[in-house]
Amino acid sequence: MNEQENTVSFFRFEDLRIYAKTLDYITWLYKNLSEIPAPHQLSLEDPFLKSAQNIGLHLAEGSARNKTQFIYYLKMAKSAVRECVVYTEIVAQMNFFDDDQKDYSRNQLMELTKMIGSLISSLQRSLSSTRDEDDADDSM
Repeated sequence: MNEQENTVSFFRFEDLRIYAKTLDYITWLYKNLSEIPAPHQLSLEDPFLKSAQNIGLHLAEGSARNKTQFIYYLKMAKSAVRECVVYTEIVAQMNFFDDDQKDYSRNQLMELTKMIGSLISSLQRSLSSTRDEDDADDSM
């Protein structure tokens, strides 16, 4: 099979919809934060982008771990999302985001939070059912 026929990525996290959505958000941020004046770039633009990048980085790192550790990294990704919510509000209050940009950012972050929460719930259910099966095996 050549590379183009391989539909499953070597890196598991690249197959996650949430990862693609995170990359879209980061790209959007790069385009929309470019108007921040130089004196505010270090204090606003750089940490905002770092928080957004951390969402993707935590997804990537966690996907290579066991389910319990993946849940931990997903919770870290959720923390990074919340940081982005704060930065969105700061940037909007300083008039570097208009209402449409603020709304778009918040909506994307809400969607990311829901997707991460769903993935956490799914992994927790999977862990719970695995433990239940192990308990049933032990009783035999």
